[in-house]
Amino acid sequence: MTSPPDEGVSGRVRSGASRLYAVWPGKYRSDLFLIDDIDEYERAIGLQPDPERTGLQSHRHDVSWSVSPYETDPAGSYISVEVVLECGCELRDLRAFAVHMREQRGWNVAVTGGWSGQRSPGALPKYDVRVRRASLR
Repeated sequence: MTSPPDEGVSGRVRSGASRLYAVWPGKYRSDLFLIDDIDEYERAIGLQPDPERTGLQSHRHDVSWSVSPYETDPAGSYISVEVVLECGCELRDLRAFAVHMREQRGWNVAVTGGWSGQRSPGALPKYDVRVRRASLR
């Protein structure tokens, strides 16, 4: 997860003593938005856990993994890995998953590409992600 903001700022926004704005830059103009729900804002940018959006609970994940049978470059610096979240969580947000795996296992999960998931009847979903080989433990 991203580092939490200064509690002074969050506290002032929650109490109504300060306002928080976001700017959406454009080519010819920029739009200014008032952030009226600080909790929703913090969940959206990853400062608070958001299991509904990410599918990941805030706990240490029980993960089993193996090199994907579809890996085409087994000597590459990044390899395809099949991951099963034995704890029952789901992968809905690759960036959030990458943060969890970095913090919990030291994995460097690629977030610039895609990922895929498959579910067999009666089995936990299996996800294919790209992970830096040297970080797998």
